[in-house]
Amino acid sequence: MTIPLSRPPVDDEVKAAVIAAVESGQYILGPECKAFEQEFAAYNGAKHAVLTTNATAALWMVIKAFGAKAGDEVLVPSHTAFPTVEAICFAGVTPVFVDIDETYTVDVKDAAAKVTPRTVGFIPVHLYGHPANLPAVQELCAKHKLWLLEDCAQAHGSTWQGKKVGSFGRAGAFSFYPSKNLTVMGDGGLLVTDDDEVAARCRRLRDHGRQSKDIHVEIGFNLRFNDIQAAVGRVFLRRLDAMNDHRRKLAARYTAGLAGLPLVLPAETRGARHVYHLYVVRTPQRDQLAAFLKDKGVATGIHYPVACHRQPAVEHLKPPPLEHTDRIVKEILTLPISAGHTEAEIDEVVAGVKAFFRK
Repeated sequence: MTIPLSRPPVDDEVKAAVIAAVESGQYILGPECKAFEQEFAAYNGAKHAVLTTNATAALWMVIKAFGAKAGDEVLVPSHTAFPTVEAICFAGVTPVFVDIDETYTVDVKDAAAKVTPRTVGFIPVHLYGHPANLPAVQELCAKHKLWLLEDCAQAHGSTWQGKKVGSFGRAGAFSFYPSKNLTVMGDGGLLVTDDDEVAARCRRLRDHGRQSKDIHVEIGFNLRFNDIQAAVGRVFLRRLDAMNDHRRKLAARYTAGLAGLPLVLPAETRGARHVYHLYVVRTPQRDQLAAFLKDKGVATGIHYPVACHRQPAVEHLKPPPLEHTDRIVKEILTLPISAGHTEAEIDEVVAGVKAFFRK
């Protein structure tokens, strides 16, 4: 039996929601999309939620709505999925790469050292499901008058001192990719904001810059969402807290089972609620451990083996090295976890890891 890295929990309720959406005859930004936006906004404590094709589009639209322009700089951790950086570049703004701390999220001290007169914003990433140090991020943004856009693509339902990520900055962006804590069984994204103007502008940008059916007030793009996937998202949103509780239970099982081995295990900062989009361990023997587990039918991943500041697409920016990021990318390994995994599967992975170190 093989154990996949992630397994979205599909069942009859999800299938029935899809069929009902198909039979409704309304497919693009229809009633399911409107309901999903309202329900997600309420869940996250936001005034507005705006659905779009993916989190990359959500980030790009928000950066545009914030009025960023060529020559502006935005602070961003290098240890993230490249789309975070891609959205900054596509908006015509310059990413400034920041190192990370022990939680794998942005090192705010390093960010502070990289603020220049050109810096306009900060995009912290709540990586692997663990929130970045939001009070420190907010303090830095307030001190330098920077806008704050949270990348919550891996952290649906994660909180800092009980307050949901995505509600600390001027806006937050989420992803619904199939492995995420909240999925729509395909690509999808959403942004949340309390800012009426940002929400209105993003709604225009996702729909060809339209103000009304035939009037285009700016150049937008087709970044609309669909009702079939929104119907799936609504089912999973109702279950999100329970699914996150299950992920945390599986993570605790990993942490107990792997204790005492020569592995660095995930930490949860005081005040943070980790929702374990990924369960990431560290060892200098990463590649050997991954190969050993693969032979036992256990899938693993590396998130991410090439840091953003090392990507060929941004070579022209000549980013300097980042001590912590450059070191950990050689050691990190993602073990299987999702709302669809069982305790027995986690135990099997733990047994495989223990067997490797006994060997």
